[in-house]
Amino acid sequence: MRTVRTSLWIDPIYDRLMQAEPGIDLKVMDVKGPADQAWALLAQAHVYQIAATKDDLPKPFFAHAELIERCPGLLVVSSNGAGFDTVDANACTEAGILVVNQSGGNARSVAEHTFGLMLGLSRRMIECDRKMHRTTQLTREEVMGHEITGKTLGLVGIGQVGRQVARIAHVFEMKVLACDPFVEPDEIRRRGAEPVDLDTLLAQSDVVSLHCPRDASTLRMMNAQRFAQMKRGAMFITTARGGIHDEQALAEALRSGHLSGAGLDVWDQEPPALDHPLLAMDQVYATFHTAGVTHEARRNVARMGAEQLIGYKNHLSLPPRCANPQAWPAHLERRKKILGF
Repeated sequence: MRTVRTSLWIDPIYDRLMQAEPGIDLKVMDVKGPADQAWALLAQAHVYQIAATKDDLPKPFFAHAELIERCPGLLVVSSNGAGFDTVDANACTEAGILVVNQSGGNARSVAEHTFGLMLGLSRRMIECDRKMHRTTQLTREEVMGHEITGKTLGLVGIGQVGRQVARIAHVFEMKVLACDPFVEPDEIRRRGAEPVDLDTLLAQSDVVSLHCPRDASTLRMMNAQRFAQMKRGAMFITTARGGIHDEQALAEALRSGHLSGAGLDVWDQEPPALDHPLLAMDQVYATFHTAGVTHEARRNVARMGAEQLIGYKNHLSLPPRCANPQAWPAHLERRKKILGF
């Protein structure tokens, strides 16, 4: 099984597991090297291990229709993370190519980061830190914050990450609401939240936290109208994906005082420009898409990715974290044509 991964960083356990498995030929494609060498490797690949974040990978190497056309032997596109922003899943499905991810591999790290942002904002730690770097002329009351204990937390999405966030929230005795069109109400309750619609969630939550995928249905979902629906003084947090919230609308909601703070791990452009209006605000806690970037999470995701591909090689069955299972019948035909079985 000819496998090509990008030269972008991945925990070494991936290479160790793949290289130790008989029948796997692993090559590394230098995304910053000569393009003809990269394409020569991809043209022979059965599996493409792709970077998950859109601003790390050069766009010609996104798994879109153009790349698929140049890779006649491609059978599986495997994301380095839970998301797959660099993959056109519809184009892959039409071609009979499976798209697999490592959903859940970094869920605990993202949940911890969510609460780091939440606590940093509610207790105004980030503002205090900035003031202490600038002046000694301040009083503690200037940066007096609030406890999160007993507050209402609204989760937009309660999948792998959202359920971990709900579990931590109960330690702080928070009331947890959740809106997720892909999860039945009874299952939302089992995951530790009260099911509500989005309008109710925005109106009642002291903290709104996004944990939903970026797709056509969620793009710019959090716009000026949605921010206006939130409680005055509420906080907005996202560790999901850039583009789900409108950055300019959020800046205005903060500037007007309607929202008290925002914790942002994801951006339209990553990293954002230094003159971005949100970065000029002391009530914004900004991180660089690092919620899932811990040693533990990266190792876990790399291990899961390798083990899933090894399982695919050894068993003629749908991989456990396949994002387009509807492609399976066409995939079997494509696999038979390419591999002969």
